Formats: sequence, C-alpha cells, structure tokens
Amino acid sequence: MITTLDILLRLSLAAVLGGIVGIERERKDWAAGLRTHMMVCVGAALAMIVSAFGFKDILGASNVILDPSRIAAQVISGIGFIGAGTILFLRQEVIRGLTTAAGLWTVAAIGLAAGGGMYYAAWIATFIVVIILWLLKPLEKRIFRKYRIQVIRLTIDPDAGPAITTALEELIAADKLEFIGLTIEKNIRGSFIVLRFSNKGTGDLMVGLIGKLQSLAGIQEVYWDKGN
Repeated sequence: MITTLDILLRLSLAAVLGGIVGIERERKDWAAGLRTHMMVCVGAALAMIVSAFGFKDILGASNVILDPSRIAAQVISGIGFIGAGTILFLRQEVIRGLTTAAGLWTVAAIGLAAGGGMYYAAWIATFIVVIILWLLKPLEKRIFRKYRIQVIRLTIDPDAGPAITTALEELIAADKLEFIGLTIEKNIRGSFIVLRFSNKGTGDLMVGLIGKLQSLAGIQEVYWDKGN
C-alpha cells in the first residue's frame, strides 16, 4: 500500500512540474497558464494513484480483476476536452492555441508519470517540454520566417464597390510586394478583404503599404498578421 508521504511526494512533484510548463505559457498571457497546467498535472497524478492503489481493498475478492491502466487511459483521452478549449479559430487564416493544447496533453502524461512513481521520466519529460516551448521558439522563427505568409485583413464599407479592389491592386503593384492572393469575405460581422503576401524580402514595404491602406477610401480597419 502506498504511504501518505509517498502520496504527498507524488502530488507535490506533479504540481511543481506542471507549474514549470505553465510558467512558460503564463508569460505569453495564454488562458491556460500556470494554475491550469498545475491543476491538470496534479489531477492526472491523483488519477494515476487512484488507478494503481485505490482498489487494494477488493483485490482479494472473487471474480475481481484489477486493471491499473484503465483510469490513466481515461485521463489521456479526457484531456482533449480541455485542450480543445484552448484552441482559438480567430479567423480562417489564423489559429491559436495548438501548442498550448499539446502542452496540456503532455502535462497530463507527466502527471501520470509522477503519480505512478516514475520520477525520472516525469523530470526528463518536463525538461524536454520546456526546451520545446521556450528555447526552440527563437530558432523556429529564424529558420522558418521566410516561409511564412503575411496576411492583411481589411474591414471595408458594406457599400464599397469593385473600385476598391482595383485600387488595392494598384497599390500592391506599386510597392512590388510578392503578392499571393486576395479573398473577399462577407458575414454577419461585416465585409472583409484578405490579402496574402510572401514573407520573403518584404522589409519596410509592408509598413508603407499599411499606411497607404489606412488612407484609402472605403477601408474602415486594417489588421496585419506578420506571420510570426
């Protein structure tokens, strides 16, 4: 039977490891931050403890078979519910929260490892996760920046006619940007034009284009996603 001290050790370790990952998410002001990651990790650890040791009193009964993995398996599948809540579909081109959702799923697995007494595995997994979330981010930006797409989303007057697209084409051609495509959207929130550009060799050209778009008749709002 597991001791009280061992229970305290496993749950405390889960809280610490979950908090380490949560701090990285907290500094970026995500909804799933420090407390969320700690709660998920501690809850997963407790579920693992219950799964492994919570049924000792009935093991000797007839026709009773214990499968310690059943509750742990439900944690892995059930964490998807929380993870899905962190994924935000801001617009057709922009999705946020996939990394945080993956982090919550991994933190749940770390909690299961801590709850199962696999302390070394829990620590190593936490170390690797922090490297992926924190240290690899600048490297990822530096390597893949030129392959990303920059998006400009324009909120336009509902009464704006075809002339506005002609004006946009002239502006883009004049600035010699690597233009990819244009999409016109209409929904209950209004009318929008989405412009897509390559991230290669844009420099200050995008800044100049933003200034020209803001002064263009028929455009109410300009949103620029730099593709970072």
